[in-house]
Amino acid sequence: MAWVTWRQHRTALIGLCAAVVAIATYTWILGAQLHQSYALVLACRPIGSAACLQLTGGFNDFGGFLTNGWMLQLPPALIGAFVGAPLLAREMETGTYRYAWTQGFGRRRWTLAKLVGLAVVVTAVAGAMSVLFSWYYQPYFDAVNQTRGLSELTSLSPSLFDLRGLAFAGWTLVAFAIGSLAGMLIRRVVPAIVATMVAYAGLATATGVWLQDHYVAPLVTKSLNVPRTVWIVNQHWATKAGQTVSQSALFQVLRKAPALVSGKLGGGPNLHSLAAWQYLVKRGYVQVTSYQPADRFWTFQWIEGVWLLALSAALISMSVWLVRRRAV
Repeated sequence: MAWVTWRQHRTALIGLCAAVVAIATYTWILGAQLHQSYALVLACRPIGSAACLQLTGGFNDFGGFLTNGWMLQLPPALIGAFVGAPLLAREMETGTYRYAWTQGFGRRRWTLAKLVGLAVVVTAVAGAMSVLFSWYYQPYFDAVNQTRGLSELTSLSPSLFDLRGLAFAGWTLVAFAIGSLAGMLIRRVVPAIVATMVAYAGLATATGVWLQDHYVAPLVTKSLNVPRTVWIVNQHWATKAGQTVSQSALFQVLRKAPALVSGKLGGGPNLHSLAAWQYLVKRGYVQVTSYQPADRFWTFQWIEGVWLLALSAALISMSVWLVRRRAV
């Protein structure tokens, strides 16, 4: 079955390997340059000199489309759509599954050999890629601890969290499982690919917007000195009694402030300036910040990895059940 699976899906697997090698090579080359750029910034003295500021600017502008990580979120979806979706859909669409079941193994063995074998392969590949991505982004995570404004990216940044640790392999596996189930349900390759992309995007969006920041209850502080390494979940101003104050009400307060704070010199009040914060604090307002500390990274990784693995197992089991019950 391993040989048969390879013969049937070698084009997709070769394409996957080629894409992975290309991404890995590009990331490694760019990562070596990024690490070197960060080392030069740390070694530069004096910090405020023109040469050091130029090096800092070069580091901040480094990386292009890889910097925020959004483009690297695509490989799991593409693997699910172009490896997982056609896996069973093509067999059902062409009718070749009927011939396969006459070769000495039944539906269950045929389905498990295809799904489990390829699931292990794509998950292992994704795990190797996540190690590379972790190495690539490490300078940004180190730089956020510096006092020179080198980086705003943290280990819990939503755009980067899923690229590292267990999460990237988990999302790749769940995308593959979604694709295999869509292929079995729809039994047409192109519609199954579209359905996989839509379902995966919906699940990833829902996780990032509603679920991820609730894995563990966030911490709450009223201090203005929130560490730069944290993931800020929510931030708002309130009275000392705890009543939330709207932005328009804060603007009304700031308009009575000195010209530098009120914006009378042009531009209007700036709620994000330190002077505005200090002015509001002196008048009895507090900034309430809900956040996730950076040391929860692996806690979040294990939580996300476990539920993605459970969901993948459920989806693959459903695909096997459908093959046994509905493939005729």
